[in-house]
Amino acid sequence: MRDLTLYIGNKNYSSWSLRPWLAMEATGIPFKEVLIPFDFPAGNPRFFEISDVGRVPVLHHGKLVLTESLAIIEYVAELYPEAALWPEDRAERAVARALSAEMHSGFQALRASCPMNMRREPAAFAVSDAVHADVRRIETIWKESLQRSGGPFLFGSFSAADAMFAPVVNRFEIYELAASRSSAAYMNTIKSLPAFQRWRDGALAESWIVPEDEA
Repeated sequence: MRDLTLYIGNKNYSSWSLRPWLAMEATGIPFKEVLIPFDFPAGNPRFFEISDVGRVPVLHHGKLVLTESLAIIEYVAELYPEAALWPEDRAERAVARALSAEMHSGFQALRASCPMNMRREPAAFAVSDAVHADVRRIETIWKESLQRSGGPFLFGSFSAADAMFAPVVNRFEIYELAASRSSAAYMNTIKSLPAFQRWRDGALAESWIVPEDEA
């Protein structure tokens, strides 16, 4: 049985929800989407109905309840190896996992100062030195990965690593943080994905506004 249900938050704001959703949607992995909005100041009490951690995303598969974006991606990658969410080459696969883990656990300054917001019009935004350091590191990751693979995605074809970095594409665009041509080209590649565009269109159709997620 492969019936998968992915619970997500607001498409406008929920960067963590975007990651597994995009990984599955872009590679054709079938799943049911259930959106529970952040319509309370500290989330939504309904989140505790779907998992003990009280946050999204959450994947339900039979009796399995799985949280954490990267863990969800790893799980569906094993269920659907034909989706090729990780590079075939062992060394490249290891690098892709390392960069995805770095994205999962790092870049706290960027996350805190520049929340994902699909609705925001691009405009220059004053940020700290710590945010600039995060931006430089991400641009280095993108540049080196694209040079190694030849593009257009970080490891040639779309992978879990691209899904993990997809919310950064929105952050770099709306706060005008990206500096290099290679970053701009990669951002256009992600924004051109039909799955990313479907997420964006869903976000723009939402009516919820969460003040604490508006920079």
